[in-house]
Amino acid sequence: MPLRRRPDRRVKLLLTFDIVPELQREYYEFILREFIPKLQEMGLAITEAWHTAYGNYPLRMTGFVAPDEETMTRLLHSDEWKNLQRLLNQFVTNLQLKVVPYKEGFQF
Repeated sequence: MPLRRRPDRRVKLLLTFDIVPELQREYYEFILREFIPKLQEMGLAITEAWHTAYGNYPLRMTGFVAPDEETMTRLLHSDEWKNLQRLLNQFVTNLQLKVVPYKEGFQF
């Protein structure tokens, strides 16, 4: 009898934003030293980081995956996330968040 495949319950958090040009160095330091490590501690895994080279779209899009919707909901309502988002907003504009069912590859 073949094994039943469990449904994939993972969800992806998509963040889109523009980096404040004068704060690029500080943005990268924050993302690499604080933002990504803290999200990893909270149970998310980074899956992608995209840069828009041409067109009228946000400059950056990053994706983070949670094992399930409950984990993502708990994270997005936590004080830790609210603090991280507040700090991120110091370096970016037009921040948008979207939670979608996980699929491999590019999602918008």
